[in-house]
Amino acid sequence: FREAFHGYQIQEVAEMTDGELEAMLENPTIIRNRAKIFATRANAQAFLQVQKTFGSFDAYLWSFVEGKTIVNDVPDYHLAPAKTALSEKLSQDLKKRGFKFTGPVAVLAFLQAAGLIDDHENDCEWKSGNK
Repeated sequence: FREAFHGYQIQEVAEMTDGELEAMLENPTIIRNRAKIFATRANAQAFLQVQKTFGSFDAYLWSFVEGKTIVNDVPDYHLAPAKTALSEKLSQDLKKRGFKFTGPVAVLAFLQAAGLIDDHENDCEWKSGNK
């Protein structure tokens, strides 16, 4: 993926031509779903626009949580939801801004991975406040 998408250089991905994207459909080392391949360019373009509007993508994301990590009460990971009101709200906003394949389940997973939401089990050593 890194090679196919210019080392993940956002400006270069945003400027990829239809021809470059079409050629990827023949690349056996990456997913060959046309909509997803073309979505990478759309998402890069939307990302750059968010950067321009908010100063950074980081600032945009943290505005949804008022600049603080949300620490949820998770006694058992089986009880953690697949999506939340927040992930649905952010998903809708991302789509409004031109992002593709940013549904609320994927958005929640991203928010967790990026540290905006802490859904570690309460007794996990990585849970905020447990160190």
